[in-house]
Amino acid sequence: MTTKVALVTGASSGIGEATVQRLKALGFTVYAAARRIERMQHLIDSGVHVLAMDVTNDDAMQAGITDIIARSGRIDVLVNNAGYGSYGAVEDVSLDEARAQFEVNVFGAARLCQLVLPYMRAQHSGTIVNITSMGGKLHTPLGAWYHGTKFALEAISDCLRMEVQPFGIDVVVIEPGGIRTEWGGIAADKLREVSGNGAYAGQAKQMAESLAGEAGRKRLSPPELIANTIARAVAARHPKTRYASGFGARPLIFLRRWLPDRAFDRLLRLATGVLR
Repeated sequence: MTTKVALVTGASSGIGEATVQRLKALGFTVYAAARRIERMQHLIDSGVHVLAMDVTNDDAMQAGITDIIARSGRIDVLVNNAGYGSYGAVEDVSLDEARAQFEVNVFGAARLCQLVLPYMRAQHSGTIVNITSMGGKLHTPLGAWYHGTKFALEAISDCLRMEVQPFGIDVVVIEPGGIRTEWGGIAADKLREVSGNGAYAGQAKQMAESLAGEAGRKRLSPPELIANTIARAVAARHPKTRYASGFGARPLIFLRRWLPDRAFDRLLRLATGVLR
């Protein structure tokens, strides 16, 4: 039986790293892609193939896919995990930063889909896993551009799923809740930098604490939970189109579906502490 081949982006830490290790344990040949390959020696030592890849660099993405095909001859799973959270008031965030957020979280993922699909179509099989967030279904204060990217990736995934189904290809969306990774600290730092002074300073201080405060971190789920969810999806003969997993994901998505907008706004303000 041919060994299946997986590419995981954003693989130097957090959900990406945990996913690489989980898929390797399941017997996949795994290619772990990230900008910070100096942090990935332990993955190399375990038999994982490491690729230097910036998902905003088209040449790097093309080279990575070409390398995988040259070495393994196929690609069965793409996990689009690379991304970051750019927080700040809409009034404060520069449009250059907004574009950068979309370049990483949306266009990088979409471009990799474009690059792997010819090979998956030729195989008449494959699974594309797009990591969105519960933030692709709901909103939080001062997170407009981040949520915009995740809403966009959800929509792209839905359209793509319909397009590629006749070729035997599955498209799966993973919607993590609160996960114990570097993401919250990075998002909080950006928020303080962008909106930590001026009209939105009070909200920014409270939201940054919600994103990265120690009290909140204790409630977060480990990244291995999402890695196990991804592994379950790619192993399924008929995977679900969406998997919500991790702290808060299922209840908050459920409440967003049923609560009126302003009632959900009040709930989120209470949950995050952003009360003014």
